[in-house]
Amino acid sequence: MKKIILLFFLGITISGFSQTTTITDKSTGEPIILATFTSEIPKANTITNNNGQLDLSIFKSAKKIEIRALGYKTEIKSYDQIAIDSFIVELSTSNINIDEIVVSATRWCQKTSDIPSKVISISASKMEIQNPQTAADLLNISGKVFIQKSQQGGGSPMIRGFSTNRLLYTIDGVRMNTAIFRAGNIQNVISLDPFSIENTEVFFGPGSIIYGSDAIGGVMSFKTLSPQLSLTDNQSVTGTALTRYSSANSEKTAHFDIGLGWKKWALTTSISSFNYGNLLMGSFGPEEYLRKIYVQRIDNTDVVLTNENPRLQVPSGYTQINMIQKIRFKPNEKWDFQYGLHYSETSDYSRYDRHIRYKNGLPRYGEWYYGPQKWMMNNFSVNQNANNSIYDQMTLQIAQQSFEESRISRDINQPNREIRIEQVEAYSLNLDFIKSIAEKNKLFYGIESVINYVKSTGIDEDIDLETSQKAASRYPQSTWASYAAYVSDQFAISNKFLMQAGIRYNKIKLDADFDTTFYPFPYTKANLNNDAITGSFGFVFRPTDTWVISANAATAFRSPNVDDLGKVFDSEPGSVVVPNPDLKSEYAYNLDFGIAKVFGDFLKIDLTFYYTQLKNAMVRRDFTLNGLDSIIYDGEMSKVQAIQNAAVANVYGIQAGLEIKLPAGFRFSSDINYQKGEEELDDGTTSPSRHAAPFFGTARFIYSANKLNLQFYAIYNAEKKFEDLPEEEKGKDYIYAIDKNGNPYSPAWYTLNFKAMYKFTNNFSISSGIENITDQRYRPYSSGIVAPGRNFIISIKASF
Repeated sequence: MKKIILLFFLGITISGFSQTTTITDKSTGEPIILATFTSEIPKANTITNNNGQLDLSIFKSAKKIEIRALGYKTEIKSYDQIAIDSFIVELSTSNINIDEIVVSATRWCQKTSDIPSKVISISASKMEIQNPQTAADLLNISGKVFIQKSQQGGGSPMIRGFSTNRLLYTIDGVRMNTAIFRAGNIQNVISLDPFSIENTEVFFGPGSIIYGSDAIGGVMSFKTLSPQLSLTDNQSVTGTALTRYSSANSEKTAHFDIGLGWKKWALTTSISSFNYGNLLMGSFGPEEYLRKIYVQRIDNTDVVLTNENPRLQVPSGYTQINMIQKIRFKPNEKWDFQYGLHYSETSDYSRYDRHIRYKNGLPRYGEWYYGPQKWMMNNFSVNQNANNSIYDQMTLQIAQQSFEESRISRDINQPNREIRIEQVEAYSLNLDFIKSIAEKNKLFYGIESVINYVKSTGIDEDIDLETSQKAASRYPQSTWASYAAYVSDQFAISNKFLMQAGIRYNKIKLDADFDTTFYPFPYTKANLNNDAITGSFGFVFRPTDTWVISANAATAFRSPNVDDLGKVFDSEPGSVVVPNPDLKSEYAYNLDFGIAKVFGDFLKIDLTFYYTQLKNAMVRRDFTLNGLDSIIYDGEMSKVQAIQNAAVANVYGIQAGLEIKLPAGFRFSSDINYQKGEEELDDGTTSPSRHAAPFFGTARFIYSANKLNLQFYAIYNAEKKFEDLPEEEKGKDYIYAIDKNGNPYSPAWYTLNFKAMYKFTNNFSISSGIENITDQRYRPYSSGIVAPGRNFIISIKASF
């Protein structure tokens, strides 16, 4: 009776006030940022702000609120229990978690143990101590994503034997892939600012049900800073200032963000500046990697100079700036409106792997660089909690993106400079719903529309005469569009067994206009009108709270884009790729099986096995143009090739993780990844898949105590022998080491690394580290640039 009376008076007291709730670390009392609160009845979810606080009023009357935070034990409390505790929730640390909250699988908050596919999350706290230089490096710290780099201003993820346009990127839920994402390595991910990212998720395997074309190998989902509302009647002000220096490339980085919050309105502004010098490779490794000479333009002449420091990769430096402005309006608990403006621009940056190509004993190019890579996104989203007969929650996203990239090249001692400029205007609309049909049955459904307008320009300049003229563009002027609808059903047969199935219908249209001024194409227009139906079916079985067994079967597709259908470019010396208007979609068929087990509160083992078959794979094959198998391109006779549906590819592998909690604040974790891929060649034989990375992994020894965090870790990569290289890689001896038989190969390598972070207060911290302690000289598989040598890093962060 006393408890009932207490709750009665608490209800009267708090009815006139905001139910501000604070979540803290039970042992240290520090606020916990980005803790997640979710409930089914009422349907609600929210996260804590930078002060570890949230407004609990949307959970009023909830009997079961799940409270989760990475590194802490999950708590389940009712609204009334939290009220009795004076709206303070204390979480106990736990280095072993069997699940966490993610959104990439369905666009809605879910526990990883409720998802048949493998999903991982890279939290802000992980990023804080690792201090990644770019968003590509951010993905690399997961230990489950392999990163290829053609140049320092690059980073092309490889996931489960797939890469580039067979992977999908989303930023704040908006598709970043465009109609000119190519099969070759890409660097679009560097447009993102790692300091403005709150959380990163990687969804492994087909994601076409939710994301459509391209989501074959996986989906990388980045969530950037969100405006935070004030939980009191006073204006709130939060922010971060950070600076960092790295020795291997003389990196000088600065970041600042500020957030203003009121009861219904909030603003967030973020700006970052990056300055990377030429990258210094390690001291111990293959001699072939050294940069002994380079080209410099002196007095209107290309001069080959001896590099005073052959470990310095000249030219490889660049600069970048990133800006974000967000506005949020939340008039009540049912509606939430947000607008975000993102802008990123790099300086020119050299494509290093082209600078180390040689012809007749000299560097082939006098210059080869990318012009500024520009990306802008306007994103408007509306979230509604309705709990009506059609949906419980609705999200509408309307986005516009502008992309610009360019390539500038000139052969050594030649006056003709080729400039190719690509611009894409991308528009998208997503409307997503979630509906609880019954207590154990959830329906996820939605529609999507995406349109890309591609403008491609070719210019040839004579640098001696200072004249320019129109030249062949890289792509035809094109429009690419996708229209889709999907539905996915999640049914909990019992508290231990959950099933999920989904289906998506996609219509893809592509219209291209070819200019025959420079190449005698036998057509002036090309039109594609493809349909695709993809599906998935999986289950999750939890025999106990410490076991998770899951399996999933899914299909995915990739429809030809403008890069596949219409590109003209030199794929390698002596070969030229021409358009092929007869392309069809390629389809993937995937099986996943996963097991995760927690032993006590000290050990977790996680295993995932997968197999993917890709049919009608779009690959580069010999071709003819007007009956000719070779044409003059860039001044030399070149074999004609085209992208064709001409292969079947198979990829299988295993991902394994281990976490051990040790006494006195110590713990150990390890991730290993093994994948093997093969694709069919013209003659019916097979070749290793280009994007199936060699065996790789990480091992970390971690110490955490109060304000100090220390990590000693190793990163390693197995050898790829010459006979294990893909056929198309065997001709690239300029990026590989040479074995005893004179053949190119990718040597095994490892690095030992140390990171430390000390928090003087909740608002001030210093982190530092040494990467590649033993100064190894290594080049990750398929990369053009050699990785950094011994690298000293220091970073200072202040928040308010």
